[in-house]
This record gives sequence, C-alpha cells and structure tokens, in this order.
Amino acid sequence: MSVTKATTIQGQIKEITSELETAAVRLKDLTAAVSIFGSARIRSDSPYYTKTQEISGLLAKAGFNVISGGGPGIMEAANKGCHEAGGTSIGLNIELPHEQKDNRYQTDSLYFKYFVSRKTTFFMNSAGYIIMPGGFGTLDEMFEALTLIQTGKASRAPVVFVGTEFWQGLMDWIRDQLVTNKLISEHDLDLFIVEDDPQKVVEHIQTRHQQYVLDATCIGLC
Repeated sequence: MSVTKATTIQGQIKEITSELETAAVRLKDLTAAVSIFGSARIRSDSPYYTKTQEISGLLAKAGFNVISGGGPGIMEAANKGCHEAGGTSIGLNIELPHEQKDNRYQTDSLYFKYFVSRKTTFFMNSAGYIIMPGGFGTLDEMFEALTLIQTGKASRAPVVFVGTEFWQGLMDWIRDQLVTNKLISEHDLDLFIVEDDPQKVVEHIQTRHQQYVLDATCIGLC
C-alpha cells in the first residue's frame, strides 16, 4: 500500500500531538519559568557563555525556573547557571543530525522530534524570554515569541536582548526599516529591551513579571 501525503501528514500530526501532551504533563507544575535562547555553537570560554550562566544563576536565586533548548553552548550555560544555583533547570532537547548534544545540567529533560511542538512548549510555559547571540534557530524563536506577544496570541512577557554589540545592527534595522515603513508600530519597540548587565536583566524580568501576573488575561498561549 503506497503512502500518500495525507497519511504522512496525519502520522506527523499524531506524533506532534503526542509530544505536546507529554510536555504538558511533565511541565504541569512548572511556574515562573524564563526561556533563554542562544546558539549551540558558542564555546564555554566565550564571554556570552559566562554572562548567560550568571544571568541564569541570578534568575534561580530570584525564584525563577529556567528553560533552554537542552544542548551545548548558550543552552548549556543557561541550564548550568540555574542548576548550580539550586533552581529547576529544564531542557527541551531536539533531535538533530548535527550540533545537538544534551548537556548534563538539566533537572528535567524532554525530547522532541519536531520543532513545532518544541517551540510551542517554550511559549506555553514561559513568563519571560532572554535572547543571547545566536543564529537562525535563535532568530526563529525570538521573532515568533515577539509575534505571539504582539498579536496577543501569547501572554505578555518581558523580552530582553543581551549583547548590545551583537544585536545593535538588528535593532537599527528594526527601527529604520520596520518602523519607518510602518510595518510595525512604534510602540512595538516597547515589547523588548536591550540590556547587558546581568543584575538589570533579572530586575527587568522580575518587575515585568509582577506586572503581567497581576494583569494576566491569558496564560501561555491565548
């Protein structure tokens, strides 16, 4: 019997649904979690790795849990900082032919075949987002988080870009091209900040989280 496109898609939908259901059960008690996005290719001797680890540790000490993609680089630094500070360190691991190798600093590890179910799990469980330097994957996660918040399809959450030198070109482009050409509104720039000081990053997350929890119209995806 030949496999049709329809049967293939149906099978994939079942797998994606199963991944989402498993994640929902595993993370049902997770509260006040901050997702940290960033490249798997950043080495442990990078200042960005060190800063990520510091931010993650401060988040854990402030009562937040941390979610990362579970792999090396920035993801490892995020899990490590939280784990060593005694917080709950979640890894949403993706099956990839290259790059992805689970780090050992995860309190709870989940595994995904599909990016769509993995990303949805991030957005359903995050009360804040920290964007470290990264490539296509990081940009994909970052822009989707901003789009969901902008359109009201996800609960309001603070978004912080860390690494002024790295992100400045993108910030200029967003203002010069997207705002100038009225592709986004001026007030959409208020959805995020750029901040390099770890303590100020965590303070911003804390302040906005308290505001949004008190004025929540939805939880996770709306």
